[in-house]
Amino acid sequence: MLKDLDSTMLFDTYAPLLTEKQRDTLDLYYNEDLSLAEIAESAGTTRQAVMNCIRKSEQNLKDIEEKMQLCQRSKRAGEIIEKLAGIIKNDSRAGKLLDELRELI
Repeated sequence: MLKDLDSTMLFDTYAPLLTEKQRDTLDLYYNEDLSLAEIAESAGTTRQAVMNCIRKSEQNLKDIEEKMQLCQRSKRAGEIIEKLAGIIKNDSRAGKLLDELRELI
């Protein structure tokens, strides 16, 4: 259970596909940075139950990403945009298009 950028990106992308309980638990864990004990206390459950919920939720997010690949594609698109930016840095029209592309991802 690592609070890393990849896990946060998966949560931000696919949170609507989780159950309400899973969404709320991961939100408290990732976004509010609460500990397992704090989440358990607020939910009236045990740390172990919270840990199990987080692990199951993270696995669900990974399974969804494996099928949909939205996060992977978004990362790749960002990498390509940055390469293009380096190539066309002096072309103002192309720069505007790159800004529009950045807004999409």
